[in-house]
Amino acid sequence: MSFISSLKNKLFGPPVNYQELLQNGAIIIDVRSPQEFKSGHAQKSKNIPLNILKSKTSTLKGKEVLLVCKSGGRAGMAKSILKKEGIIAHNLGPWQKVQNL
Repeated sequence: MSFISSLKNKLFGPPVNYQELLQNGAIIIDVRSPQEFKSGHAQKSKNIPLNILKSKTSTLKGKEVLLVCKSGGRAGMAKSILKKEGIIAHNLGPWQKVQNL
């Protein structure tokens, strides 16, 4: 495994089949601010900003969550929050990655 591949795995986790997860009921959560979300977002995504995510975890219980943001940093923090709550979450990085799913 190359250094870049190893770094991507550490930041975003192993490769994920987004289509399959969505077909099985996963939801896309965009953790950017409402202003960022309004300026562009993936069609099927729901905006839950990182700063209020912890207060919304009860609405995500029992669901698999695909997390996006601008670059993957905030989605990584969101993944940690959800993992502590027992929610399966995947950091997909930039929202554009799932724009057309």
